[in-house]
Amino acid sequence: MALKTASEYLESLRRMKLNLFLLGEKVEDWVEHPIIRPSINSVAMTYKLAQKPETRELAITGSTLIKEPINRFNSLFQSAAELVLKVKLQREMGRRTGACFQRCVGMDAINAVFSVTFEMDRKHQTDYHQRFQDWLKYVQQNDLMVQGAMTDVKGDRGLSPSEQKDPDLFVHIVDRSNQGIVIRGAKASQTGAANSHEILVMPTLRLSEKEKEFALCCATPTDARGIHLVYGRQPNDTRKLEKADLDLGNLGFGGQETLTIFDNVFIPWERVFMDGETDFSSPLVERFASYHRQSYGGCKSGIGDVLIGAAASMADYNGVAKASHIRDKLAEMVHLVETIYSCGLACSYEGEKTAAGNFQCNILLANVCKLNVTRLPYELCRLAEDIAGGLLVTMPSEKDLRNPEVGRLVEKYLRGKAEVSTEARMRMLSLIHSMTMGTTAPSYRTESMHGAGSPQAQKIMIERLANLDARKKLARKIAGIDQREDVLE
Repeated sequence: MALKTASEYLESLRRMKLNLFLLGEKVEDWVEHPIIRPSINSVAMTYKLAQKPETRELAITGSTLIKEPINRFNSLFQSAAELVLKVKLQREMGRRTGACFQRCVGMDAINAVFSVTFEMDRKHQTDYHQRFQDWLKYVQQNDLMVQGAMTDVKGDRGLSPSEQKDPDLFVHIVDRSNQGIVIRGAKASQTGAANSHEILVMPTLRLSEKEKEFALCCATPTDARGIHLVYGRQPNDTRKLEKADLDLGNLGFGGQETLTIFDNVFIPWERVFMDGETDFSSPLVERFASYHRQSYGGCKSGIGDVLIGAAASMADYNGVAKASHIRDKLAEMVHLVETIYSCGLACSYEGEKTAAGNFQCNILLANVCKLNVTRLPYELCRLAEDIAGGLLVTMPSEKDLRNPEVGRLVEKYLRGKAEVSTEARMRMLSLIHSMTMGTTAPSYRTESMHGAGSPQAQKIMIERLANLDARKKLARKIAGIDQREDVLE
């Protein structure tokens, strides 16, 4: 069974035994929990698109490992064209959910680990690549959701992993046996962890030779013994516990982040893909980060499309759609979204084949893409909030609208254009609120800043790959400092 339906995905989650905590309590029926379920729905959409005729080309591709059609989120990129299709799929997913759909991290981790394990084996005579392929076959055959786990909690950022007072602040190996290894530590801000079947653990930064215990890559079932998931708070998250869907904005979909704790978790050797090879920690981090920064060109443009639609709708509802300054702001929003998308496409089209055979997006352009994403969604949110108006943050609740005494007055005084219902206007305001600062977690604004690395991480990579010497040479030739190029030669 290489392709699950959305309902089969939900049933597969119900069979798991997670150790999941939310708001100080252990959650048993987490699939139906009102705070968690919207994020599950977002993941389920990745399974639904694989079943729909009009989206199958985007959502499905062939596997070189199991010779069957598979979900693109579990695929190895076989060409630059497939990198492009990845971005197009992510934009479509963003448009359909208006939220984080959580499978991108696993897809990007799969491709990074695939190429790095091949090169590790070639240098160190290990067998990681075959182990990884065997695990990936299992993932593809069962259409599992993989959560990529890179971001350690880090403790004192001024100290390296080996210098921390508590070594558990970076995930590391604490024991080895003939059967496997035992790991301990925690990963923060883990996208979709409670909705995943498997966790693919990776190092979080460049490591020195003395930090072999931290140079770790492995896979584990999400419900393995010793894994504790603590669900992250979201702005206004307890609104989902109320019977007032208008106040949620995006009722059906959402994102999810957890603190994922590994408390002496056993990993069998066949699921270990790096064990002490510190010289490959940096390439793995850089390749994964570049794939994930490419991803933001797709998902953040798709979510931006929804935000543009909401802002344009509010302009209609408020009766100002024809005002020149409103049209100018909407045009600017489109420009910003298409700029994000263009960057995602550019680093895809410029992708190159790795030694392992899969394709890596252009690392410089992927970092340019993500650096734009740390800025442009902030302006998109500002413009949407500007067009929406101050009622965005002062609007009464749905309970007030439904109240038998005051509801008719809320209905009367919060109406915009006469032909648009007050409820429709309030729902659209609530959607903008949820996307920019509220319940559609993580919010479009903040997640664009910190997801896939904060701006300084991209600037470091851009500076490293800028090749300023080559650019200086171009300038010297044109200026006549070096010998000019003869057009007749």
